[in-house]
Amino acid sequence: MTPRSSQSPKQPESAIPDVLGPDLRVVFCGINPGRVSAAAGAHFANPRNDFWRLLHAAGFTRRLLTPAEQFELLQEGIGVTNAAARTTRGSGDLRKSDFADTAERLERIAATLRPAWIAFVGKEAYRGTFGERPRLGDIPGQCSRAMGRTSPLVRRAD
Repeated sequence: MTPRSSQSPKQPESAIPDVLGPDLRVVFCGINPGRVSAAAGAHFANPRNDFWRLLHAAGFTRRLLTPAEQFELLQEGIGVTNAAARTTRGSGDLRKSDFADTAERLERIAATLRPAWIAFVGKEAYRGTFGERPRLGDIPGQCSRAMGRTSPLVRRAD
């Protein structure tokens, strides 16, 4: 899998490519690309975002990866996508229409690539996708999990 390719069903136009492939343990679904991430062409690229540090600290990766190494996640059985493709300064700038077809797209990813879990990085990723507030933790009957955000912009508000 090259940095420009993706196995994402009907990937929307985005400044950041999906990091997806077969045999994934988990797909992390972020909210949308921020400006720093869009400029870098990599997920969670803001140096103040804790995603990469927490991913390693939680034991998902053998070593601490950088955003530029995002495609190495596939070797660890990890994928990354976003609920909304549009780049914004913050998630508060997103509209309901930015999440159109996201649930169906994630269903296609689940059916096609069959990851063991889909984890939403941030309540807004879940809320935008399904139109309802998440319950944090396991969601009975589904292979998804909602968890807190890693973005420095909202840690103060969460």
